Amino acid sequence: MSATHEVFNQVEPLVDVNLFDNNRALQSALKFNAPGLGTSGFSALGAQVGSADMQQHARLANVFTPQLKSHSRFGRRIDQVEFHPSYHALMSAATAAGLHGTPFAADEQASGHAHVKRGASFMLFTELEPSILCPISMTYAVTPALRDNPAIYRDWAPGLTSRAYDPALNPFTEKSGLTMGMGMTEKQGGSDVRANTTQAVPAGSDGWGQRFTVTGHKWFFSAPMCDAFLILAQTPAGLSCLFLPRVLPDGSLNKLYIQRLKDKLGNKANASSEVEFAGATAWLVGEEGRGVPQILAMGTMTRLDCALGTSGLMRQALSIALNHTTQRSAFGKKLIDQPLMKNVLADLALESEAATALALRLARSFDRSHDAHEQAMQRLLTPVAKFWICKRGSHFAQEAMECLGGNGYVEEGGEGIMARIYREMPVNSIWEGAGNIMALDLLRALRKADAAAALAHELAPARGLHPALDHLAQSLPTRVEQMANEMEARRLAQDVALAVQAALLAQTAPPAVFGAFCESRLAGHWGHSFGSLGAGTDVDAIIARAQPR
Repeated sequence: MSATHEVFNQVEPLVDVNLFDNNRALQSALKFNAPGLGTSGFSALGAQVGSADMQQHARLANVFTPQLKSHSRFGRRIDQVEFHPSYHALMSAATAAGLHGTPFAADEQASGHAHVKRGASFMLFTELEPSILCPISMTYAVTPALRDNPAIYRDWAPGLTSRAYDPALNPFTEKSGLTMGMGMTEKQGGSDVRANTTQAVPAGSDGWGQRFTVTGHKWFFSAPMCDAFLILAQTPAGLSCLFLPRVLPDGSLNKLYIQRLKDKLGNKANASSEVEFAGATAWLVGEEGRGVPQILAMGTMTRLDCALGTSGLMRQALSIALNHTTQRSAFGKKLIDQPLMKNVLADLALESEAATALALRLARSFDRSHDAHEQAMQRLLTPVAKFWICKRGSHFAQEAMECLGGNGYVEEGGEGIMARIYREMPVNSIWEGAGNIMALDLLRALRKADAAAALAHELAPARGLHPALDHLAQSLPTRVEQMANEMEARRLAQDVALAVQAALLAQTAPPAVFGAFCESRLAGHWGHSFGSLGAGTDVDAIIARAQPR
């Protein structure tokens, strides 16, 4: 067959690039939050996650999604989820990078920057594939919580902090690496876990402490092939936190039955399920009847990951948009040379850098939890960062997709990644508490006496650098102290986020980035969509800083 046309003006995909070496925003945030940490490890990870081979694994893990195998071919109940080999390749890379429980290993803790290091790596890996990071994130959050049962922590911590990945469904003593999940929500309650009905009946005690027999269900039980889970169940003393392994110490399968896998908008490579417990065995973690405070403590860490993950997705979407517009021509010149496209790209770059700065600043508070100011900022910034960064994610992804036009909307090829990003964005906003839950958490944080003072201290380094930031910074302490109306909580979360982002950019970003952020987000020289920066904005400098190549 003869050729009908020549293929030209198409874009080479963004593959085999180092996702760290040209990420100047992440490098600046790292230098600010963990000075002296060094970048060689990040550069190696950046090369790995930017490679064509690993991006192919990400594509395959999302195309060939997890499959539930409830029974063997002989009719026996097995309750296993089958994954494509690319899923396991991604999980192996994530654990080797120390993104799960590794920050709690003694040698990592000694560095003083374990959580910042892990946070930056988490963002880089998200640019490769975010959905497999669900069990990774839960393992990160659960590992320190197990300290409330010293016997279990003693036995399980080595496997949870190991950099090995072992997907076999075996007793923990036979595995080189372990992962953990969580099971909190039920059909009737969702985020209102106090409405849970799952019952746990005392069943004696052993070397792991008080043992219970659990009967009930979980409506959203993510990553059911993890080695164990922390769940909430009603015990005689009230809602309690329990440790429930998939394989019991004697080698038998626990009575955890997977009913079905969730058919989700995105997050396709990860298996989320509905399960029932029919006399499953679990052990008490912490004080009986105090399950909710324990879950909230773990939620703080997974909410950090929501902010980190969305920041990583923003950077990935921005990089793909920049890669496309740099190569693609329209109306006589490259897209990136069109004034309106420059405005959009620069605006997206501002949003991405501000998200990176805020997310990694929050990670720093976990490294310095002994410090009173950092404790206060962790309470304040966790709901703020989770709310604002994740809320901006879907809008960001849609605008970045629009930079590619129809090429961004299709699911195949290198640019089909953009569609996957768009479908992934909402999960971080919804998971671990949607916007209203975060706003209410902010109100609870503000009831601490040091909240206003801590915020003023955080903003002080940027005082006098921009009038709009000064005006907002002066108003916030009073609003924080007087905030009592739930109706205004979302607006306050937004304004705290913007003020802290601006103060961070003042200390980490070039004047062009800081000035444009303040003029647009704080001074009102901005519309209601991306691409409405003022005519005097140095868009070329902002875009040059954000380029991925």
